[in-house]
Order: sequence, then C-alpha cells, then structure tokens
Amino acid sequence: MTHTKADNITEPIIESSMHKTIDAAVTIGHVHLKVADIKRALHFYCDVLGFTLMQRFGEQAAFVSAGGYHHQIGLNTWESEAGLPPPFGTTGLYHFAILYPTRTTLADALRRLMHAGISLDGAADHGVSQALYLKDPDGNGLELYWDRPRKEWPMKNGKLQMVTLPLDVNDLLKEK
Repeated sequence: MTHTKADNITEPIIESSMHKTIDAAVTIGHVHLKVADIKRALHFYCDVLGFTLMQRFGEQAAFVSAGGYHHQIGLNTWESEAGLPPPFGTTGLYHFAILYPTRTTLADALRRLMHAGISLDGAADHGVSQALYLKDPDGNGLELYWDRPRKEWPMKNGKLQMVTLPLDVNDLLKEK
C-alpha cells in the first residue's frame, strides 16, 4: 500500500483487490510499557489517574485496569530498570490514548492531574474528540480523551473533517 499526501490528508491507495479492510469489531487491546521504577509508575497510574492494581510481580512488573478487566496497562522493568526515556528525535511510541466515557470523566482526569501537580503538554479539540496530552514519569506520551457522539463529528461532503483546535480547559473544568 502506498500513500499520497495532499492538503495534509494522507489517503491509502489500494494496489490490489486482495487488500480487505480489517473487521470492524477489531479493537486495540492493552499497552505494555517499559518503565524505570515500578513504584513510581504505580503511583502515577493508580494514585493519580485512578487505575486499579490487578496483579504485581515484585518490583519487576505490574498490571493495572479500570473496571476489573485483567489489565489495560502493563508496566515492567525487565529491560528498563533505572533507565532513561528515549531521547527526542528517535523512533518509538508517540503516545497511547486512554478513552474516557464522558466529558465529565475527562474533566475529573484533568482535576486529578492538577491536584498532583502534573502539567499538560497540550490540550486539543479535534472535532471528533477533546484531548489532554502529557507524559508519564518515564516520558511515555499519553492522550486522555473523550469522543463526541458520532452524530456530532465534523463532516463535509460525507467525509470526516478532523481538526486540531485549542481546547478550553477552563470550560472543561466546569463539568461536574
């Protein structure tokens, strides 16, 4: 598959009829992160963001979840104990995203971050979603976001028109 770029939109070009789209029921499962310090990572993911510790393997690995699932986030020091984040300008994970069910729960996440003294790298309204961007203590990028209902997504001529506009975080904090 090759891509063309026009007007900042990348569209796939199908080169063969053998390429089928992926099943619509496919989802992305858990993320597993290399961290330098399990205790520090657990403080951030459990105490600040509110995930529940599901299982821990000493100081080497831990699995956290929302709602009792076996785990959405795995944390380990197997190859990274006391390690440093990758330097800027290298390849790797840009960020992973945590989807909040409502705008109110996203506002709660923002309050938790503020209470913990954790600053944002950015906040954006993408038309389809509203997002907060930050890094965890190991430098892993996170997007905390809420999706608008599909009927509110910006469309033009039947095509999705995502945007990146500033998100008014003070307005978000008005959510109760």
